Amino acid sequence: MRLDELTTGQKARIVKIVGHGAFRKRLMEMGFVKGRDIEVLLHAPMKDPIKYSILGYEVSLRKTEAHMIEVVPFNEASASDETKSHTNTLVESVESHNAFEESHHTINIALIGNPNCGKTSLFNIASGAHEHVGNYSGVTVDAKHGSFNYGNYKFNIVDLPGTYSLDSYSPEELYVRRYLNGQTPDVIVNVVVASNLERNLYLTTELIDMDRSMVIALNMFDEIEKSGDRLNYELLGEMIGVPIVPTVSRSGKGIDKLFDTIIAVYEGRHKAVRHVHVNLGPEIEPGVTVLKDLLKADKIIPPQFSPRYLAIKLLENDKEAESIVSVSDDYNHIIEVRDKEVEEIERNLKEDVTSAIASEKYGFISGALAETLTKGTRQVEKQTKLIDAFVTNKLFGFPIFIALMFLTFWATFEIGSYPMDWIESAIGWIAELVQEHMPDGWMKDLIADGVIGGVGGVIVFLPNILILYLCISFMEDSGYMARAAFIMDRIMHRIGLHGKSFIPLIMGFGCNVPAIMSTRSIESPSSRIITILINPFMSCSARLPIYVLLIGTFFEKHAALMFLALYLLGIVVAAVTARLLRRFYFKADETPFVMELPPYRLPTGKALLRHMWSKGEQYLKKMGGVILVASIVVWALNYFPIHNETRPAENEQTVMADDSRINPENDSYLQMLGKFVNPVMEPLGMHWRGTVAMLAGVPAKEIVVSTLGVLYTGDEEISDQALGQRLKATNPATGKPDFTMASALALLVFVLLYCPCMATVIAIVKETGRWQYGAFSVVYNTAVAWILAFGVYRLALLAI
Repeated sequence: MRLDELTTGQKARIVKIVGHGAFRKRLMEMGFVKGRDIEVLLHAPMKDPIKYSILGYEVSLRKTEAHMIEVVPFNEASASDETKSHTNTLVESVESHNAFEESHHTINIALIGNPNCGKTSLFNIASGAHEHVGNYSGVTVDAKHGSFNYGNYKFNIVDLPGTYSLDSYSPEELYVRRYLNGQTPDVIVNVVVASNLERNLYLTTELIDMDRSMVIALNMFDEIEKSGDRLNYELLGEMIGVPIVPTVSRSGKGIDKLFDTIIAVYEGRHKAVRHVHVNLGPEIEPGVTVLKDLLKADKIIPPQFSPRYLAIKLLENDKEAESIVSVSDDYNHIIEVRDKEVEEIERNLKEDVTSAIASEKYGFISGALAETLTKGTRQVEKQTKLIDAFVTNKLFGFPIFIALMFLTFWATFEIGSYPMDWIESAIGWIAELVQEHMPDGWMKDLIADGVIGGVGGVIVFLPNILILYLCISFMEDSGYMARAAFIMDRIMHRIGLHGKSFIPLIMGFGCNVPAIMSTRSIESPSSRIITILINPFMSCSARLPIYVLLIGTFFEKHAALMFLALYLLGIVVAAVTARLLRRFYFKADETPFVMELPPYRLPTGKALLRHMWSKGEQYLKKMGGVILVASIVVWALNYFPIHNETRPAENEQTVMADDSRINPENDSYLQMLGKFVNPVMEPLGMHWRGTVAMLAGVPAKEIVVSTLGVLYTGDEEISDQALGQRLKATNPATGKPDFTMASALALLVFVLLYCPCMATVIAIVKETGRWQYGAFSVVYNTAVAWILAFGVYRLALLAI
């Protein structure tokens, strides 16, 4: 806990000071060092400042300063408790000592770096987590936490969103700054791409301005070696005062040395550590100094950031820095001085101060690299340019993209059909065992029809899910997805967005929830909201089991084309919706398209398989969770009420009845519900069972298949057939199948477009901050789905 959280009279032992630079040094000189005992004497009438006793003298600290000191309180009983025994005191003393030792041996680190620098790979290697690693910006959209033990320390590690700087321009930049303001990690690990030092080190200069304990992980060092470049990283580290450790996070090379260096920096014994100022030149430095001295003398401004860093940000008219300084009583005077200094700098340099500061920082970087980096042949860049000559070409770019998507869907259906058949046979064998060996009764029906029919009907599509994610992961990790955004930029502009919005849309093919979260990388608020609202039209993997079932049953000869057509339809509807939203609701908003095109990298098999399996694992967990529960609920609603002391399965004629009127004397609860709602869906050629499946799919789309699996069990003549065959089987009451090619096509379109799952709706509300957008998505998407499904059904009746 922090020192300011102690109550009057409470004692504690100091663990560490989490401040920075001069502030940290001043406190240590006053005796605030680890292992020292401190006691709270009293709080001021307004609870701030607080008086403490340490090393036999009294000292007063403000709450903001005390909050930067981490302590372990003593577990002593009240002083008035005269019956407290010596044994209890000894035990509590030992407990306090153990708590101190545990806290003392904990290092909190934060991974900070540019997008696509390998932070998440390093996080996965260190913590054993399985976060997705994509070769484009915006994958990490929130802080990811992990912990592990190394040496004598426990490490708490945080993977922060990728950011190019610490300005307040984008959501990532603000997130990282506010994290550093509120959490103050013991050591910052600045992950830098070895092959792109000049761009990556700009963020490093801002972290140096902050005066925080830091280590640089020189990541992807194998690429700089392959290119022929030679870097004296030890000399570079000594020049900038930050230790540099070469790493290859994909393989784990250099990771042990990195954490050895972190420990050395934390313990204050690394020789390369020293505080340097990134000199901003004779025109800017005087203004920085004036503001820095004003901030340093102010006793109210929180000490989380160094005065020099705040002074530079004030010169850049940074709103977040102004907000931090606004608590000062001299705020207006500080701003007046800032404005005067900015005016003078811009008059002397004939350019705006932000550009001047950036130029000086890049000049500092260039000077450091001139002494430490020797250029090589740059073979990696040549390969990237060669590939880009084809995949971003205006003639070949779009055909290559469509061909890759077609190949993905072909592999998903054709290759996935073999293991799907194996799993389907295994499920059928298990169902036969239940039918043969369990005694008749509701329990047998629950397991055979509810659990096996429902969950088993969905789990057979696991291979298709895995293959889809394997293909998407390869395109992401290789760097192709960023090129897809590049070639789509012109089209995205036509619908009122830009290429950067294309990445979340492509991610939506996997799952809409993380795709919606990834829109945080879009700087424009209106473009971000539009991208969020059209994302549910991207066909997520949860819909894949429905596609495989219906396309495999009714359109097997043209499966890959049907898959591609469905996905393209979702993209078209999303594009039209975006255009309508931009024209009638949101004002025109042209945000510059600035997105990194990373070099191509061949993904490791381990990374691809890990990402693929992480999604498969989520799918399996859903099988044992929401889908199992939903299947049981659907079975129960279809099983009860039991009429005339007979189970519905014993009166198959009643179950298979296809009349649209409600007959409470014979119908189950599910039949009543389906037939009540079905008039709305009948124009789409929908049978009441299909209507029920659509309703069940609102919480999660996979439940559509499990619901059909439950509803189409029980008939002894078709019980040994696959679910697709049962859908085509003739209904005894009507003499015709419940599903035809036309109705199946309408159902596919409806499933593609109708209201998002509950998790997606919650994500929309959370990311936009307004429940109205979630409601709009439910109503608008369902209306569009019904209209288009109706049109497709009528056209299909004419054509088929």
